[in-house]
Amino acid sequence: MSGIRHCMSRMFNPSAVLPSGTRQSDIVCKSQRLMLEAGLIRQSSPGTFHLLPLALKSLEKLTHLIDSEMRNLGGQKIAMPTIGTGTLWKKSDRWNSMGAELFKLKDRHGTEICLSPTHEEAVTDILAAEPNLSHKHLPLKFYQITSKFRDEPRPRYGLLRGREFLMKDMYTFDVSSDGARTTYEAICDAYHRVFGQLGLDAIQAAGDSGAIGGDVSHEFILPASIGEDTIHHCPRCGFAANKETTTSDGSPCQQNLSKPSCQMVEKTGIELGHAFLLGQKYSKVFGAKFSDTSGTKRNCEMGCYGLGVSRIMAASIEVLSTEEDVRWPVAIAPYQVCIIPPKEGSKEEVRGLAEDLYDEVCLSLPHLKDDILLDDRKSQTIGRRLKDCRKKGFPFAVIVGKKGEWVL
Repeated sequence: MSGIRHCMSRMFNPSAVLPSGTRQSDIVCKSQRLMLEAGLIRQSSPGTFHLLPLALKSLEKLTHLIDSEMRNLGGQKIAMPTIGTGTLWKKSDRWNSMGAELFKLKDRHGTEICLSPTHEEAVTDILAAEPNLSHKHLPLKFYQITSKFRDEPRPRYGLLRGREFLMKDMYTFDVSSDGARTTYEAICDAYHRVFGQLGLDAIQAAGDSGAIGGDVSHEFILPASIGEDTIHHCPRCGFAANKETTTSDGSPCQQNLSKPSCQMVEKTGIELGHAFLLGQKYSKVFGAKFSDTSGTKRNCEMGCYGLGVSRIMAASIEVLSTEEDVRWPVAIAPYQVCIIPPKEGSKEEVRGLAEDLYDEVCLSLPHLKDDILLDDRKSQTIGRRLKDCRKKGFPFAVIVGKKGEWVL
């Protein structure tokens, strides 16, 4: 077989290192504890983490999955600078309204800049610079998957609430409010497909537009006891809304159904994504205009859509895992299959059989060649390696012995 086998003996297998000054009992978030114990992450500073090989491999799979959905919508991938200019942020009046969570800096020339948590100003400025934008060019859908920054007052729960995080943000430009609404619904549907592929039952809930603005917004909430968001949800018809937008638990469903059983119940959860219909909030300020069918210049109708990529990975582990072992969504498990040969010198040992099996699978199913791991640490017992396989969350383990000699 050409290429190098993925072998456990050559893989960085980090120890579980707790953050400085932290005791095991201090970590109340299951996903954070499991990711530290399994060597997936290591804290760099409060709210920032090193993503170690297995976590990064999973994150790359998740990124690919999201890329596929966004491109199927007609999304065009771009990359905008993390450093935002104070001039743009002041023009939108968000320099101060974002509050202390916006990382603000000055360069050596005294120019005010920030570490952007979102890019409405930048992307609208790009469109505003186009002198000949026509209705024929719209809708446009730009997206990126990049690191974002937020000066969290109390970073906690590992990757669920950090100061640096990976985010997918999409920005759309339409000719009309009806067109923008159609785009909005298509992207929300795509988000549900993403969550469906991960086996996550996220609830779409009417939300507060907050500092981003706009007339309509929805949050995508994954029910979890560790969640910091609270929604009121009608289990009968599916309507849901952020607690801040409803009156009280037990209030009638806002879909105005007359059935007595249609009552809102309170749930806590983790926000995985957010969608906003922005209207002309930014296009009017920055002058992002297009020419309509009569040649008249009009402001673009905008929307913005975020997915917390690194948060989705951690949230998946939070809700799917046992207390002892990581459980990945199969679609983003770092490796799908772990092949475990017997301990060296064991009566079950057949030299080269596990390696032959690995090579045969890669030849027969080449799309799996980066999803198979050979645990060749033959000085360890099968039981110990199987326990490690479960701890790291590999979905399938194949134990090879004499009875498997005839498989090939």
